[in-house]
Amino acid sequence: MKKLIGVVLIAIGFLALPVAANANTLVSTSPTSAQTLEAAPSAVTITTELPLLDTGNEVVVTDPSGIRVDDGTLTIASNEAVVGLKNFIRSGIYTVNYTLLSENDVPLTGSFTFNFAQPTVVQTVAPTPSALPTPSGNNSGTTIFVLGLLLAALVVTVALARYARKLYSER
Repeated sequence: MKKLIGVVLIAIGFLALPVAANANTLVSTSPTSAQTLEAAPSAVTITTELPLLDTGNEVVVTDPSGIRVDDGTLTIASNEAVVGLKNFIRSGIYTVNYTLLSENDVPLTGSFTFNFAQPTVVQTVAPTPSALPTPSGNNSGTTIFVLGLLLAALVVTVALARYARKLYSER
């Protein structure tokens, strides 16, 4: 009887071995676990060893107070899961919880965290308006030029009027 139990346990161990050998594993994340960011990411990417199913996957990102900050758009591309993020408001530790499914495998479940350290805001000094330069009173050259243009326009107008009168009087 003991031999039979031992054989059954060994058989179960060998049957479970191929399943464990083909289990999906986490390859990388972006942002990486425990990374400190000064710029808020627009998405979280999780890369696995095996291709993921198109449905049934879940990635949830929460801020330091536990409020969900992912926008709910989960995109699966082969072995990558990408979830979009809302704008970050708080500095602190953000948590990513994931459940990812691949064909003929147990769900890959886990979590990791990253730190968002919002950069300090630098006070900008408001520009002060500067006074516009006042025109100097010595514009006699400009005045002479404008008067010359007006005189030339008057001469051209008179000449055109005389020419027009000559054309109409010949008819």
